[in-house]
Amino acid sequence: MFVKLRRTRPEPEPAVTLTKQTPATAPVRGTAAKGRPTPKRRDADPRRRGPVAPPPTTRREAYKRMKADGSDKRTAVRESARRGEDSALPTRDRGPVRRLVRDIVDTRRSVASLFLPFAVLFLAGYFIPSGNAQNYLVLSWTVFFLLVIADSISLGVRISRTVKARFPDEAKSRGTTFYGIQRSTMIRRWRFPKPAVGPNDRI
Repeated sequence: MFVKLRRTRPEPEPAVTLTKQTPATAPVRGTAAKGRPTPKRRDADPRRRGPVAPPPTTRREAYKRMKADGSDKRTAVRESARRGEDSALPTRDRGPVRRLVRDIVDTRRSVASLFLPFAVLFLAGYFIPSGNAQNYLVLSWTVFFLLVIADSISLGVRISRTVKARFPDEAKSRGTTFYGIQRSTMIRRWRFPKPAVGPNDRI
């Protein structure tokens, strides 16, 4: 008995239809995948913004430019120091202890702050051709000098007590009291760094 084997015909492949992209669906040139415009190179790198100064052509021009840059940096450092920033202050003015001493001095009205104006008046009094006037000047200078000494002693005691109470480890640091007394002899407007507190403020 013979069995006929039939060949199975291969199924026809589905026809592939090509569709053209319409202008509405075609990607726009220069547009990113998310629908945003591709940023330009100068906008992608913020460091390149602004005009770039041309290089100096002569040694004199390079020196002037270097001098101007140094002057700007010194001005910025000076302003930071006047505001009392530790990073810009000299070594003798840095630290929380010295800041506390400055605040103690700046919150009180010191007799010693009148030392410079009084000294100018005292020197000017020597040109007055009068013996009585000069005697009064000497007497007033002696009284003023005694008041400065008493005020400085009072300020030194207050500085020592306050620093000892708030910074026990720094209570015996050298020069703290003298630093405050020296600052008190300056006119308030000329103090450096400039006062961060007002008179009679609590610290």
